[in-house]
Amino acid sequence: MDTDAGVLPTSNQREILDIKSRKGRPRLNAVCPYYTMFPLSFPLEVLSAAESQDAVLDPFCGRGTTNFAARLLGMPTFGVDTSPIAVAMAKAKLVSTNPRAVIQLCEKILSCREPVDVPAGDFWSLCYNPVTLRNICKLREYFLEQCESPEEVALRAIVMGILHGPVNKGAPTYLSNQMPRTYASKPASAVRFWKSRGMTPMGVDVLDCVSRRANYVLADVPDAVDGDIVLGDSLTFDYRSLGRRFDWIVTSPPYLGMVTYVPDQWLRHWFVGGPPNVVYDPGAQLGRGSVTEFTAALRNVWNRVSQVSHEGANLVVRFGALPSMPTEPAALIAESLCGTPWVIREVRPAGFATAGRRQAEQFQSVKKSPIEEIDVFAVLGG
Repeated sequence: MDTDAGVLPTSNQREILDIKSRKGRPRLNAVCPYYTMFPLSFPLEVLSAAESQDAVLDPFCGRGTTNFAARLLGMPTFGVDTSPIAVAMAKAKLVSTNPRAVIQLCEKILSCREPVDVPAGDFWSLCYNPVTLRNICKLREYFLEQCESPEEVALRAIVMGILHGPVNKGAPTYLSNQMPRTYASKPASAVRFWKSRGMTPMGVDVLDCVSRRANYVLADVPDAVDGDIVLGDSLTFDYRSLGRRFDWIVTSPPYLGMVTYVPDQWLRHWFVGGPPNVVYDPGAQLGRGSVTEFTAALRNVWNRVSQVSHEGANLVVRFGALPSMPTEPAALIAESLCGTPWVIREVRPAGFATAGRRQAEQFQSVKKSPIEEIDVFAVLGG
């Protein structure tokens, strides 16, 4: 970004400079750590060339990083994702509330209801202190009944973000026994780990944990923008229902073979209404199938979003490949764009997955060499 004398930055570039000077402003983006996220700097850099009134769509929005970047820049933004876990996270990126209101809601829920369904078994007794688990279940059952207000949406995402993670030496940040924070360990391996080390869950004050987290992530909430996050399948979703046309499509679709989103987030899936166990069936998820089926499915999405985009709109796709399924990312995206109104203008290297929490990261003790990711820039109508 050039801001030397004689070069006038765009309004969005000036906004980005302001964002960098206000370190608390991007904190809401960290409300719930999620291993497939691309860094906030990616959509911010892309949208620095946009006009503030341009509308932004992400048809594979995940945890809503593109949507949050658009919000930081004051741009209307919409996202679609097939995962209820991702949608719950991303919705929180667009709400406007304050720490006090969220903390008061949490206190009210914890003091006014008792849980009906508390899961049992080795995993649950070793993962959570009994009192902590009951309080988690109080919150879960409340959100299954209602989660519409900004405070409800924000609180749900905050609890999802602290549902599991490492044990700290000081005041606990997470509610669980020792566990990764970006994905949930599978029950059998988690139980073996805890038992082999004699680890039992400590009692965690849920309200205190929520309070500290709310005061952090909601310290400097950006101004509200027009937008929404919708649960839907990008392959069949009627984008016309969003009620506007778009100038920017900024997204990162699932990589070929990447079908473990829900199993790897199974505890958060339980919290938003899923079963208290791992579900391995990926269903009709995009990452399944052959290369031909995969590119055809992507082509369908590109055609569908083109129908709600202005002539000259920009499509920017970050894409890569899993080490376990090595393919040529640029060739796959090029093939998926054949037969669509989108014309590729540029392909740029985007670095390796080891530079950030990207889709290509695998949870295994010995990792294969990562495959460099790319950013593809295309324009509607050439």
